[in-house]
Amino acid sequence: MIRVGVPRALLYYQYYPMWKTFFESLGAEVVVSPTTTQAMVSSGASRVVAETCLPAKVFLGHTLTLADKCDFMFIPVVRSVRKKTYNCSKFLGLPDMCRAVIPESPPILEPEIDVNRGQRDLYLAIYRLGRRFTWNPRKVKQAAQAAWQSHLDYLNLMSSDKLTPPQAIERLTGTSQPSLFGDRLEIPLNPFRVNLQDEPPFTKGDIPHSPVSHSLEKRNGQKKNSEMSGTHKATIAVIGHSYILYDEHISHRIIHRLEQAGAKVLTPDMLMRQELEAAVIKITGRVYWTQEEEVVGAGVHYLESAVDGIIGLTTFGCGPDSLMMDVVRRQATKLKNVPFMSLTLDEHTAEGGLITRLEAFLDMLQRKKRGKSEVCASA
Repeated sequence: MIRVGVPRALLYYQYYPMWKTFFESLGAEVVVSPTTTQAMVSSGASRVVAETCLPAKVFLGHTLTLADKCDFMFIPVVRSVRKKTYNCSKFLGLPDMCRAVIPESPPILEPEIDVNRGQRDLYLAIYRLGRRFTWNPRKVKQAAQAAWQSHLDYLNLMSSDKLTPPQAIERLTGTSQPSLFGDRLEIPLNPFRVNLQDEPPFTKGDIPHSPVSHSLEKRNGQKKNSEMSGTHKATIAVIGHSYILYDEHISHRIIHRLEQAGAKVLTPDMLMRQELEAAVIKITGRVYWTQEEEVVGAGVHYLESAVDGIIGLTTFGCGPDSLMMDVVRRQATKLKNVPFMSLTLDEHTAEGGLITRLEAFLDMLQRKKRGKSEVCASA
């Protein structure tokens, strides 16, 4: 059986169910790289110049991991998926860059997707890709139809059930994303300042808890109680590209940390495409970048929704992201109704510093809520 490698980076979180369905319908086996590690980032960064953006370095690291585990490497050139809207340049040159800096890579499958060239060109790209596995055009067409339906189900599942891409992928394919940290104790996020004097005294034979473990247990108990009662301490929207938000190494598990702190987390993937488009058009007139909706669309939509705060994630050195995140910041300053914080990440971002900023942001939201409740009570 032919094995097709799919790096768990960049467009993986947007299109993996569709890719998996297409290749498996043609009798191929899909091999996905493991979750991102520091070793992957370092290996990818060692192949390119320092100015290369972090997501591209991560992608190269995943490609290197798969190099000896598959017969073909799937790296599509997604130029445009909407009329007069174009993707970031790193997606356009990704196959060429991988071929140049990873000579040990297997042959690369690189269909070019550009709706501006018309349906005929799109269909030809799909058929050329399918011919690697079968010469029967009917089978290729059936595989493409099944893949498209899988993609629609994927989008509908995320928007209707408010799921993140890893959660939706697990439900559709039955394969969960392995945790980067495993059973390792991570630095806890403690936005509500656990009072260590409240810790119960130890009895004979007990193993004393450290302040860190006691804080983690208490917070987990608070989370379980909030889930049972259906309440959350705060509703926070986290905006940014899916390949940043859901990569546990790049994002330092920010979504998981916020949920552990008792917050309800909303992401761009939980919104309908129409909602994202309407929000972008309201600010910029029309959509210019393929990934613009994940930042500007989600940010503007959540600014006008009933959320307590918004956190934007971007990577250092990304020109389009710096512009789009600034658009959201300006809109937040103009409306003055929802606190907004932007975090810029790179391969040198310290976990401790990130946690400190998250704690301060959540503390601010709690003080704001207490202030509103005191005003209501006095009125």
